[in-house]
Amino acid sequence: MDFDLIVVGMGPVGAAAANLAGLKGLKTLVVDKALEIYKNPRAMGMDHEVMRVLAEIGIADEIAPFVMPYRASEYHSTGSRIIKRIDAAQKPYPLGWAPNYVFVQPEIECALRAKAASYPHVEVRLETEVTAVESSEGMVSVALKGRDTAPQTVTARYVLACDGGASPIRTALGVELEDLDFDEPWLVVDVTLNEGAGAALPLTNVQYCETGRPTTFVVGVGQHRRWEFMINPDEAPEDVAKPEYIRQLLARWLDPDEYTLWRASTYRFHALVSRTWRLDNIFFLGDAAHMTPPFLAQGLCQGIRDASNLMWKLALVLSGQAGPELLNTYQPERVTHVKKTTLVTKEFGQLICERDPEKAAMRDEHLMQQMAANPGGTVRQSLIPNLVGGFLAPEPFTLQGELLPQSELRDSAGRRGLLDSFTGGSFRLILSADVDPTDVYRELESNPALVGLSVKLVKLNPSGSPAVGPDGFEDLNGVMTQWMSSRHCKVALGRPDHYVYGAGRSGTDAAGLLKAAGTALNRFSPADSARRDVPLTTLV
Repeated sequence: MDFDLIVVGMGPVGAAAANLAGLKGLKTLVVDKALEIYKNPRAMGMDHEVMRVLAEIGIADEIAPFVMPYRASEYHSTGSRIIKRIDAAQKPYPLGWAPNYVFVQPEIECALRAKAASYPHVEVRLETEVTAVESSEGMVSVALKGRDTAPQTVTARYVLACDGGASPIRTALGVELEDLDFDEPWLVVDVTLNEGAGAALPLTNVQYCETGRPTTFVVGVGQHRRWEFMINPDEAPEDVAKPEYIRQLLARWLDPDEYTLWRASTYRFHALVSRTWRLDNIFFLGDAAHMTPPFLAQGLCQGIRDASNLMWKLALVLSGQAGPELLNTYQPERVTHVKKTTLVTKEFGQLICERDPEKAAMRDEHLMQQMAANPGGTVRQSLIPNLVGGFLAPEPFTLQGELLPQSELRDSAGRRGLLDSFTGGSFRLILSADVDPTDVYRELESNPALVGLSVKLVKLNPSGSPAVGPDGFEDLNGVMTQWMSSRHCKVALGRPDHYVYGAGRSGTDAAGLLKAAGTALNRFSPADSARRDVPLTTLV
């Protein structure tokens, strides 16, 4: 076996997966058919879950100049009335990072690629194309052809297909996509404002829900601004993408001497989800598994969640701490979350894209009534679902699938940082200050299924009460203390991908959570794993 893992495609999802593999110590090969990253912006929005993963990877400080908190979104009717407002949660931030960001994709990709290449056990091969994949008997063979190298076949336990929406691997395997019934043509225009220009532009993001032409405006990092224009039925995509047409579209906001055109591309915004996320030892991630319209800026987020969900499971399987059947939790966990998020995004897209004047008027009145009933507007994070199914604690434990928050903490040595900076990508067991950890220590020492498993204990003291001992931490901003109080729990076990496995109210419950997790991992034992007997072959 040449590698533990082969990642096909080094866009942001593949590069993130490679970095998480590097952190887990997996021997990994990453291949991409291109030499350079795409220099123009594509994805533009990401959320706090993605920033948490990027911080775990170790590039948060490096990319800081290229990210900016996402501004509120206003929905304007044809008559310029504000009919809806979506804002972000306020400080203190529940995950330690601003809830939403805009970013410069080429710079983020550069940082991810450089970090991945820094691991001694992660090999990166660019200008390398996958020409065939064969999976059988617990091993995947991948045929490669570099631009200046002879064809070569390498082997790995697992392959991650992060090869984009067209996914040659998915296509060759005949994997079907479920159409969630959204297909609209749009023009995306990115500009760089010239010095001193753009003073009259909106200071926030705007969805122009206008029947004549639905349009989106997004404030980017620095001088970057983006418009997305719905293409009308009597327009050809190749015509609207011409510079002279774009100048006409932008004339409502800017004079031609106020900006430099960065990029203009036409797209069909789709809502698609793969019916199969795993075939034998081949997994699909990112756009290879799903495509989401951009109206909630969740496309990239969905793919990074895929990588975060799968990589810790692969690491446990490859280390022998769980059998391959654990990997069968990947699809049920991710497909449900992706579908729910995509359907919410689709609903927002349908609101924005309404072209019938009578229906648009009814929409406007309905949204105005909602605003009157809820003057604070919608908090964007409330639209993202929790995790359901898969590797989660049984009843009577609670809070399964919620995101585990992270406070700013101070340990007994006086060091300050967010929770993840102390625990890394491990299981972490959070205990309130008044919880007796005796049963927890006993379970960790006596349960064979937990031996060698990375579990970090975090015993929280409220702000003002100094931490004591190696597992003690002072909750400086109270985020986690308040979260536990509001949910009536005193213990919570978080998964390595920052989702809550389960929660309870006592030290006995904490030990029970550890026992349940150990039992579940032991259930996914190699002896119980069903393996495909018929080789799975794809010619790409």
